[in-house]
Amino acid sequence: MTLNDIVDQLASNNAGLTKAQAKTLVDSVFAHIRDAAVKGEEVSLPGFGKFKVQNKPARTARNPRTGETMQVAASRKVSFQPAKALKDALG
Repeated sequence: MTLNDIVDQLASNNAGLTKAQAKTLVDSVFAHIRDAAVKGEEVSLPGFGKFKVQNKPARTARNPRTGETMQVAASRKVSFQPAKALKDALG
């Protein structure tokens, strides 16, 4: 499923909502999720799941091509934890 598929379904399922309005709505939702992640906040969507920001510490790794050790910088990543309702729906 793509962003356009979501927009099309949202527009067709809601009377009075154009595709342009649906795209603006979907883009706004994703922008708010992104902004919360940048701030390090957790986004909880009941029945769907949680988006969390995790800090990954710096570490030493090995280059598989040369075997040389190197430092990997600390970073942050977004993880998704599905809600029980979503897990149950998947079977």
